[in-house]
Amino acid sequence: MEEIQQGLKEPCFFISSVNPTFRHYMGKRYLRQSQFVIQYFPESKDNANAECDEVAERMCWCLEVIDASGGLVRGRKMKYEIVDGVLNFFVNYDCFVYQMGQQERMEGMKSSTNVKG
Repeated sequence: MEEIQQGLKEPCFFISSVNPTFRHYMGKRYLRQSQFVIQYFPESKDNANAECDEVAERMCWCLEVIDASGGLVRGRKMKYEIVDGVLNFFVNYDCFVYQMGQQERMEGMKSSTNVKG
């Protein structure tokens, strides 16, 4: 495989979102499920797998709980694999979000009933 030069300075990380979902629940409540893959490009070429293993172990602890917009979100389904000397670390962050905005009010309603007896 031919390497493409992109001016990458190792060690470095590349983070991308994979297949996010957004599911409606009751009212204005939605479940947002976000899977991320974090790629780590090691500095060492001779000992890349060992460096990737060390970084993956640290990432498990660092990404267990993150601060997202002032609230804590727990990372789930963490796993990693090393492919061609590059660490691919997968983690899911799932949280409920609420739609904010103006609520439409009902207009006035009149009702009458008749009772026999």
